[in-house]
Amino acid sequence: MLGDMLLDRSNSAVMMRYVSSKDNLMILMNLLRDSSKNIQIESFHVFKLFAANKNKPAEVVNILVTNRSKLLRFFAGFKTDKEDEQFEADKEQVIKEISAL
Repeated sequence: MLGDMLLDRSNSAVMMRYVSSKDNLMILMNLLRDSSKNIQIESFHVFKLFAANKNKPAEVVNILVTNRSKLLRFFAGFKTDKEDEQFEADKEQVIKEISAL
Protein backbone atom coordinates (compact mmCIF):
# COMPACT_ATOMS: atom_id res chain seq x y z
CA MET A 1 0.00 0.00 0.00
CA LEU A 2 2.88 2.38 0.77
CA GLY A 3 4.28 1.86 -2.72
CA ASP A 4 0.92 2.66 -4.31
CA MET A 5 0.58 5.82 -2.26
CA LEU A 6 4.11 7.01 -3.06
CA LEU A 7 3.68 6.34 -6.78
CA ASP A 8 0.48 8.36 -7.01
CA ARG A 9 1.34 11.56 -8.90
CA SER A 10 -0.54 13.69 -6.40
CA ASN A 11 1.92 12.50 -3.72
CA SER A 12 5.15 13.25 -5.61
CA ALA A 13 6.39 15.73 -2.99
CA VAL A 14 5.77 13.19 -0.22
CA MET A 15 7.54 10.49 -2.25
CA MET A 16 10.61 12.70 -2.74
CA ARG A 17 10.75 13.43 0.98
CA TYR A 18 10.33 9.74 1.79
CA VAL A 19 13.10 8.54 -0.56
CA SER A 20 15.45 11.22 0.72
CA SER A 21 15.46 9.71 4.22
CA LYS A 22 18.29 7.38 5.22
CA ASP A 23 16.10 6.05 8.05
CA ASN A 24 13.37 5.03 5.60
CA LEU A 25 15.99 3.37 3.38
CA MET A 26 17.37 1.37 6.31
CA ILE A 27 13.87 0.20 7.25
CA LEU A 28 13.22 -0.94 3.67
CA MET A 29 16.55 -2.75 3.45
CA ASN A 30 15.69 -4.67 6.61
CA LEU A 31 12.23 -5.50 5.26
CA LEU A 32 13.87 -6.97 2.14
CA ARG A 33 15.38 -9.60 4.48
CA ASP A 34 12.02 -10.54 6.02
CA SER A 35 11.09 -14.23 5.98
CA SER A 36 7.81 -13.43 4.19
CA LYS A 37 8.17 -13.38 0.40
CA ASN A 38 5.17 -11.02 0.15
CA ILE A 39 6.80 -8.49 2.47
CA GLN A 40 10.05 -8.78 0.50
CA ILE A 41 8.29 -8.12 -2.80
CA GLU A 42 6.26 -5.18 -1.47
CA SER A 43 9.42 -3.76 0.12
CA PHE A 44 11.22 -4.09 -3.20
CA HIS A 45 8.58 -1.95 -4.90
CA VAL A 46 9.32 0.85 -2.44
CA PHE A 47 13.09 0.22 -2.40
CA LYS A 48 13.27 0.68 -6.17
CA LEU A 49 12.12 4.29 -5.65
CA PHE A 50 15.27 4.92 -3.60
CA ALA A 51 17.45 3.40 -6.33
CA ALA A 52 15.68 5.30 -9.12
CA ASN A 53 15.87 8.69 -7.39
CA LYS A 54 18.20 10.81 -9.53
CA ASN A 55 18.72 13.31 -6.68
CA LYS A 56 19.77 10.93 -3.93
CA PRO A 57 21.10 12.71 -0.83
CA ALA A 58 24.71 11.86 0.06
CA GLU A 59 23.64 9.88 3.14
CA VAL A 60 21.37 7.64 1.00
CA VAL A 61 24.14 7.15 -1.57
CA ASN A 62 26.59 6.27 1.21
CA ILE A 63 24.29 3.56 2.57
CA LEU A 64 23.74 2.11 -0.89
CA VAL A 65 27.47 2.15 -1.69
CA THR A 66 28.39 0.64 1.68
CA ASN A 67 25.90 -2.20 1.11
CA ARG A 68 26.35 -2.47 -2.67
CA SER A 69 27.86 -5.98 -2.75
CA LYS A 70 25.23 -7.36 -0.35
CA LEU A 71 22.40 -5.73 -2.29
CA LEU A 72 23.69 -6.98 -5.65
CA ARG A 73 24.10 -10.49 -4.28
CA PHE A 74 20.59 -10.37 -2.80
CA PHE A 75 18.96 -9.10 -6.00
CA ALA A 76 20.80 -11.66 -8.14
CA GLY A 77 18.84 -14.41 -6.40
CA PHE A 78 15.64 -12.46 -5.73
CA LYS A 79 12.69 -14.00 -7.56
CA THR A 80 8.91 -14.01 -7.41
CA ASP A 81 6.88 -17.21 -7.27
CA LYS A 82 5.51 -16.61 -10.76
CA GLU A 83 6.86 -15.24 -14.02
CA ASP A 84 6.67 -11.43 -13.95
CA GLU A 85 8.39 -9.52 -16.74
CA GLN A 86 7.83 -6.10 -15.14
CA PHE A 87 9.32 -7.27 -11.84
CA GLU A 88 12.38 -8.64 -13.66
CA ALA A 89 12.79 -5.39 -15.61
CA ASP A 90 12.49 -3.34 -12.39
CA LYS A 91 15.01 -5.62 -10.66
CA GLU A 92 17.50 -5.24 -13.52
CA GLN A 93 17.13 -1.46 -13.35
CA VAL A 94 17.75 -1.48 -9.59
CA ILE A 95 20.85 -3.64 -10.11
CA LYS A 96 22.07 -1.24 -12.81
CA GLU A 97 21.49 1.82 -10.60
CA ILE A 98 23.26 0.29 -7.58
CA SER A 99 26.16 -0.94 -9.70
CA ALA A 100 26.65 2.54 -11.16
CA LEU A 101 27.10 4.20 -7.74
